[in-house]
Amino acid sequence: MAKHPRNRRLFRTLRRLLLAVILLGAFLRWSNTSLETASFDLTFTDLPAGFEGCRAVVLSDLHTAEFGVGSQRLLEAVQEAEPDYIFLTGDLLDQYRPVPEGYVEQLADSLSAIAPTYYITGNHEWALGGVPALKELLITHGVTVLSNQFLPLERDGDTIVLAGIDDPNGYADQKTPETVAAELYAACGDPFWVLLAHRNDRFESQYSLLGADLVISGHAHGGIIRLPFLGGLISHDLELFPDYTAGLHEQNGSALFVSRGLGNVGASFRLFNRPEVAVLTLHRG
Repeated sequence: MAKHPRNRRLFRTLRRLLLAVILLGAFLRWSNTSLETASFDLTFTDLPAGFEGCRAVVLSDLHTAEFGVGSQRLLEAVQEAEPDYIFLTGDLLDQYRPVPEGYVEQLADSLSAIAPTYYITGNHEWALGGVPALKELLITHGVTVLSNQFLPLERDGDTIVLAGIDDPNGYADQKTPETVAAELYAACGDPFWVLLAHRNDRFESQYSLLGADLVISGHAHGGIIRLPFLGGLISHDLELFPDYTAGLHEQNGSALFVSRGLGNVGASFRLFNRPEVAVLTLHRG
């Protein structure tokens, strides 16, 4: 007996819906697990000549994400960039997820074997707890932890200064960014300096006023959903169309680079916003 025309239409509709769901699921998976290496050229008139062409890979907001077994795909992408330095700008861990066994050690060993690697905390490490132990673990496995500290970086006979501050979620009595900047100027004069500071949303009101030539941040996850011509859709505070969610910006004489990050908070997801391995190349203007 032939199927009723209404039943045939229903079956066709169901097949199309099923196909649409499968395609949407595949696209979402690709959007959240397929790495994108994004290159940025930054030019500064006062960059010391020895740092012309210096490359730094910025990895932010991993939230314990893994890309392949042992994050092999991530490590290959970093290796291919041939960085002089690697900057981990916070939220390596996630307060809503358990930390996979050996995750921190394996990642720290692998990255520090590629290039000198520097780490600052994000808000999630402090929310999760155990920050002192995490810092010690990273140091033991080759990563330099910057906790409201600064140090010189030397390349081809020239020096710049790298500073890193703990996230505001840290200890209530920690040094303020203003104190760190004042100590840096007292010790180093007026150098070209780079500040690693997790929170993108503090750039305009605070971090851009410290005098750093370049601030490198994360935290925004690219606005979670990115819309063509409009940029990031949502901030962590559920603000629509927030500022400074990705890429290069400038304010108060200071440049800002914001990484779109690599992972997600808890069960959240990315849309039109693939995990980013950012490669910054410095140039002398």
